[in-house]
Amino acid sequence: MNIARIYLRVSTEEQDLTRQAEIELSTRAAGYYIAGVYREKASGARADRPELLRMIADLQPGEVVVAEKIDRISRLPLAEAEQLVGSIRAKGARLAVPGLVDLSDFAAAADGVAKIVLESVQELLLKLALQMARDDYETRRERQRQGVQLAKASGKYKGRKPDDPTHQRIVALRVAGHTIQKTAELAGCSTSQVKRIWAMHQGKS
Repeated sequence: MNIARIYLRVSTEEQDLTRQAEIELSTRAAGYYIAGVYREKASGARADRPELLRMIADLQPGEVVVAEKIDRISRLPLAEAEQLVGSIRAKGARLAVPGLVDLSDFAAAADGVAKIVLESVQELLLKLALQMARDDYETRRERQRQGVQLAKASGKYKGRKPDDPTHQRIVALRVAGHTIQKTAELAGCSTSQVKRIWAMHQGKS
């Protein structure tokens, strides 16, 4: 039986996870049994995403990790991104991501020089995909920085708008007695953000 685990990630509350739910339909249509779907709203430039870490912990040998694009898995610097992918491979699983050529089946069936070449090409393609995801992230950040500078120069910059839904969710979860770690998992954010928002709330109180 072909078994898959689906990882769905967006970066902000404004983005909608439902569009990625179509991946579930296409994965089943491809003949996979879906062992789990992991959803979270967090930056791909963070390695400490709770649902990502939970998925990796749940992985079993022979399973496939499915994502919309490689940047859903990682926008980390190349060395960290390779370490992340390595942790997936260490569980005996592999990636199935559109745009990422998978030569693993061909490499497994080959031997000698052909096997070495296929494995080398696979690693090169993965490096390129991970680096492109990081480059795109850096480009977006630079454009945002330039936009802020232009807005400040013209007197139109009013600062970053607070993410009210996330803030309210964090406060509600903490008031309900959840730990910082559990609140971060349920709110789909980092523990540092939970600490910051909770401190702000207590300050206002």
